[in-house]
Amino acid sequence: MYSSRGILETNPALAWGIIIVVFLIAIITIAGLWKTFVKAGKPGWAAIIPIYNLIILIQIAEKPMWWIAIFLVGGIIPIAGPIATLVFAIMLHMAVGRKFGKSEGFGVGLALLGFVFYPILGFGDSAYEGSDELTNDEILDA
Repeated sequence: MYSSRGILETNPALAWGIIIVVFLIAIITIAGLWKTFVKAGKPGWAAIIPIYNLIILIQIAEKPMWWIAIFLVGGIIPIAGPIATLVFAIMLHMAVGRKFGKSEGFGVGLALLGFVFYPILGFGDSAYEGSDELTNDEILDA
């Protein structure tokens, strides 16, 4: 017989299990991102501020600040917006990976499986290789 009650409603232990797993994944990701920010000379607490952490990632990758507009507006534009956001997210994370001496494949892992790759980056032995300051010409070339 058909029941209007969902599986999570009939099995609260499963619901709590899912909530705990998602919470642990979030904590692991935030910890890895926090350590990554500290390695790059940025404030670690920025990892927990939603839009500010994206700004910090753009600074670490040494990409132009107008990239933030792609991420903020990408969800509004149908079809092309999410695709552009995904492409720019992969490019951003590839650049972050390169700044820590990692391969482009590692950068794709940062973008798609951040809960695995950010702890590896943050708690691993890789060091930030970015420059301290950008000139105006370098900003325009990025």
